[in-house]
Amino acid sequence: MTTAATETAHIPVIDLSAPGKSEQDIAKELCEAAIEHGFIYIRSSGVDVSLEAVDRAFQLSKELFGKTSAEEKERCKILKNNRGWSGIRSETLDPKNQKVPSRAFNFGEFINGKAQQVLPDTISPHEDEIHNFFQSCDALARRILYLLGIGLEVNPPDFFASAHLREKGHSGTTLRFLHYPSLQGLDISADDSIRAGAHSDYGSLTLLFRLPKQAGLQILPHSSSPWLPVPVQPHGTLSDPSPPILVNIGDLLSYWTDGLLRSTMHRVALPYSSSKEEKNPVGVPEGEGFEGDRYSIAFFCHPVGTARLERVPSEVVRRRRREVEVGDGDGEGEEGERRVVTADEHLQMRLRASYLDLYKD
Repeated sequence: MTTAATETAHIPVIDLSAPGKSEQDIAKELCEAAIEHGFIYIRSSGVDVSLEAVDRAFQLSKELFGKTSAEEKERCKILKNNRGWSGIRSETLDPKNQKVPSRAFNFGEFINGKAQQVLPDTISPHEDEIHNFFQSCDALARRILYLLGIGLEVNPPDFFASAHLREKGHSGTTLRFLHYPSLQGLDISADDSIRAGAHSDYGSLTLLFRLPKQAGLQILPHSSSPWLPVPVQPHGTLSDPSPPILVNIGDLLSYWTDGLLRSTMHRVALPYSSSKEEKNPVGVPEGEGFEGDRYSIAFFCHPVGTARLERVPSEVVRRRRREVEVGDGDGEGEEGERRVVTADEHLQMRLRASYLDLYKD
């Protein structure tokens, strides 16, 4: 019997170094994808983060989760600064539905190449490598932010990128190593298939690095649509030397642009079958699976903490806002009031909602 192909999310694949395309053309493509989908595939070749650096980061992640003792985990446990070891179930993005465990370790910003937190003995000798990877991710994120500024006709075009310059102050930018332990041999049903509950990201944008064939990520394109899996290697990238980097817009950048750039809901789910005899679970992109341990690396980019989230000076955002107001007839006007918070205030609101036990007092 032939099984119908799984429908997957339609996310544009963009090459930041595409030959024959101008910076303006690439910026326009990025903005269109950010407005329509909130997610973008970035081809991994020709970007600031080398393939070798990504491979090495995954090696370090496996050492971290595979060799760190319980005592070390306790010594490095996550604090209210969002740095450190996040054990099974300590972060709850969707309390009603998230039942399957995951583990994570958060690295905050480095100063003069040094982590401003306690590192486990398993990876502390590799502090320089982790710092360099952090810096490479930060450079790529600011490059994307600069292009989004061009595409949105922001004045000045480096408005977003300059708000993320580390020399201006601290930020909530976080590098996260993630591990979802193997569930092989367990009977997984629809009730316990969620590994990371439905959520949108807190910051400006997120860079997500995944390993080939490891299924799980799903997005909700629109409120009325079903959850759709996001392939690690979409059509047209199978011959690339490494999976594309997945970029998604966060709540902060969406708020900054009056909702024009989409912060799309997503989750990590374990595809299951209602039949124990079924060998091909529902919702798995062709060529991918979910057996064994699952690893991913996320870089959550935030502006400096004192950045005020006032309306971005963008002609595109202004035009869209006028169109919405004319359609709604609310008469608020372009200078209508809205709450202005700083990047730090925005982040703290989200952390309190996610780490319930950490903030329960």
